[in-house]
Formats: sequence, structure tokens, C-alpha cells
Amino acid sequence: MKNLFKILILSCGLFMVGCTSDFEEINTDPDAFATAPYTNMFGYVLSQGMRQWGTSLDVCQWAGYVSEVQYLNNYAGYTPTNNTYGNRWYNSYWGYTQLQDIIDRIAEESNPDNFRQMRDVAMLWQNYLMYNVLNAFGSIPYSEAFKGKDGVLQSKYDHEEGTWNSILDNLKTIAENFANGYSNTDIGLGNGDFLYTHPAVGKSLNSNTAIVKWQRFCNSLRLRIAMRIVNVAPSLAQSTIEEIFNNPTKYPYIDSIDDQAYFWWQGTSPYFEPWHDNSRTRDDDGMADIFIDHLKKMQDPRLFVYAKPAATDGEYRGYENGAKSNPANIHAISRIGAKFRDDPAGFSPLYKASETYYMMAEAALRGWNVPMTAEEAYNQGVLTSMEENGVSDEDAQTYLEGPGKFDGSFEMLYFEQWVSMFKEGIEAWSFYRRTGYPTYIHTAKAADGVSPRYPGARSTYNGIHNDVPFRFPYPNNQFSYNRQNVLDASQGIENYVWGKQVWWDTRTDVH
Repeated sequence: MKNLFKILILSCGLFMVGCTSDFEEINTDPDAFATAPYTNMFGYVLSQGMRQWGTSLDVCQWAGYVSEVQYLNNYAGYTPTNNTYGNRWYNSYWGYTQLQDIIDRIAEESNPDNFRQMRDVAMLWQNYLMYNVLNAFGSIPYSEAFKGKDGVLQSKYDHEEGTWNSILDNLKTIAENFANGYSNTDIGLGNGDFLYTHPAVGKSLNSNTAIVKWQRFCNSLRLRIAMRIVNVAPSLAQSTIEEIFNNPTKYPYIDSIDDQAYFWWQGTSPYFEPWHDNSRTRDDDGMADIFIDHLKKMQDPRLFVYAKPAATDGEYRGYENGAKSNPANIHAISRIGAKFRDDPAGFSPLYKASETYYMMAEAALRGWNVPMTAEEAYNQGVLTSMEENGVSDEDAQTYLEGPGKFDGSFEMLYFEQWVSMFKEGIEAWSFYRRTGYPTYIHTAKAADGVSPRYPGARSTYNGIHNDVPFRFPYPNNQFSYNRQNVLDASQGIENYVWGKQVWWDTRTDVH
């Protein structure tokens, strides 16, 4: 067998020596594309990015929404798995390079102005990918990343502050490009725009309409980032938020459910909505008790949309995150609502319109110059969230006049925003790391704020950590191929995901 293998290798070598002069000509298909069309490349990068960042069922546990009801060994301690977190890292850096290829090729076009919409949206998605990595991992390779052609094969990890500032600067530049408008000869984004244009999601918007929606997403992402860093860069946060909110003509933002950024899945294999895809073969995830109990305490009508009643008795009931054993009867635990999991062609939310109003309310509470008072913006946020979830106007108003009536506090605002962010696991986890809300995750209190009934969504990792992970663990391959740089960046990190907090996480009572 070994001799046969050697003969095959030798034969291949002789063939290659004898034919290399004609190999390229013989193996070139004259009818094939020499390069992929821009819209195809963009659509693939977009869909693969959403497969990683739009499927955060695992992180929805860290945000206090869902809980494992079977196979608890990994999730009770939030044991890191490289396949989950490493894939998100890899996909984002890979996607960035694919988009850069689009941008570079457009620059070489004979009429590059005809492709400015594609260029700007590709740049926007590059920054969205890097935002996600930075947000989840903390310090990352950035200024030296993507410089392999220049001989930089081991990239340093930049301080987070500089990277956040760079992404905000980039998005401002892209926002200016959007504001300058596009020519009538611009080819647009094509069917690769699965967010707003592709016929499979029932949108089929023309390029001029779709690009305005991308413009709104760009400015809304700027708002989100500014509020994310408010505790460590308050002046930059305030100036960014006031600039956008007070210039809606130049910097339009997402303020209605018609414009919100939802990625709609095609509903056929392999493009099932990921939560639905998971449910086709597994039944591991129930609702978290801290979420269900809060909704019940507040008499929140969204309870009946977010969750299904327990199969055993029709009650709405959650289960402990961080529990050491399965519930006695898994059918006594509510499952995720049909709107969010039962549709094979369902959605992954990138940005909900209600988030805009909650951020405006927070800005007003901080005394900043924004178009609404805190109460007006809070009310609009609640009404928009209710509308997103199909709650009637009557029920929404009853809620606002009753348990949901704004009391002027950050606490009530933060709890409402947390409720509205259901299914946005990574964003809600980040919201918790910034604000400390929902407090149930950390305080181990029941929804009445008194009873020490369950551990919220805290980790039980070796009994030494009192909070959910502070970050994603750095991927294994970084320790293989960029070892010294990742070791330097890891100083202060304990047990993969605890210890040193990310730059903008200023909480002091967690470990």
C-alpha cells in the first residue's frame, strides 16, 4: 500500500511537470465568472454573519431570557466551547476580508460611482462585524489586522477605547456618504441584500428605498455604540447622540417598525431560522424564571407572545438558570413563543425600533438635548415594542396607565428596555453588562425583590463567580498562531471569561 501511494504521488508530480504550461488554459471555463458578482458575495457574507451573530440562543441565557431544561452540564457553568465562540470570531474576520475585496474591486471599476451604494453598505457591514467582535471579546486585533500582504502575520491586540472610537469614526464617514446621496446610475445592492431587498423576504424594495433603510441602520448603530460607552466616554456619547437625534434629515434613524433591521430567513434547508432549526431535533430550552416572573408581576401582555404556556397545566412558568439538575418535569416549563421559534422562515433581529426611543429616554434623563422628554420617549418605546409583538392598542394603553406607568427612574426604563430586547441575546447581555439590569441576574432575588429563591442567570462555575460571563473566550487558534499577543491581551482574565471586565463595563459588584 505504501509503494502504491508513492507511485500515485510520483505520477501526479510527473503529470504536473509535463502539463503546467497549458494547465491554466485547459482548465479555464470560458463561460464561468472570473470573479463573483458583488451582490452574491455580499449576500453570502451577510447570511453567514447572521448565522453567527443572529443565533444567540446560548447568550439569551446570559441575558436572563431562556434556560436549559435538559443537558445542563455546559450551561450551568457557562463552560466555553471553541466551536461556538471561535466560529463567531473567525466568521467576522473572514467576512471583513470578503467585503474588502468588493470595496477594492469597486475602486478599480471604470465607473466606480455606479457602485457607491454597494461600497458604502459593504463598509457598514464590515464595521458591524467588527463591532460585534469588539463588543463580545473586548480587546481584539484591529489596527494590524488584515495586513498579511504587508507581512503582519501576528497582529497586536488594540486597546478597546481606540477601536471603539475608530468604529464610531468609520460609521460617521459612512453616514456622511449616505447623506450625500447617490446618482441615478447607481446599480444598487441587488438581491444579495437579504435585509431589505431580496424577494424571498417579501421586501423587493427598489435600491433608492433600500439604501435609506441602510442609512437608518447606520445611524441607529451609531446611537447604540454611543450609549454603550456612556459610562467611560460620556462627552463623546452625548455629542454623538445629540448630533443624530437633532438632525434627522441628515442622519435618519430607525423610529418605526417598518424600518427596523430584521434578517428574515428563507425557511428551507440550510437557511431555516436558527431557533426553529434547533427546535426541529431538540427540546433543551425553556423560558427563564426571572423573565417569566417579571412579566407576570408587571401584568405585561407580551408574556403571551414571548412564551407558550406549560404543556402540563397551561401555566406560564420558567426555570432556573444555573440550576444543578433538570426540572422534575420538563413539560411544566414554558417554551419560547411561536412568533420567535416556530416559523422556519422567521427572523433574527439586529435592531428594533423601540431601542431608539429607550435610548432617547435615557438621554433625556441624563439632561441631554433630545426631541422628547424622558416620559414621552419611554411611552413611545413601550408602545412600539407592543406593536412589534402584535399587542392591541387597548392592552398597550392599559399597561402604560397601570403597572407600566413611567415613574421617572432609570430602573424602570432599564427593565422595560430589557423586556423589549427579547431574542437579541448578545445585545441584551451587553445591556446588562453596561447597566446592571435586570438586577435579577446578579442579586439572586425573586421577582418580588425580596425572596432569595434562585440564582438568576449567574454562573455556578466552581462556585467562585457571581455573574454571567463578562466576555467571550478568545479562540483556541489565537493561542496557536498569535500566542504572545493573545497572552498579553488575556492578562487579568480568569477562567476564560471572568476577571477583567471589558472597557465599558464599569460595574463593581461582580466577579
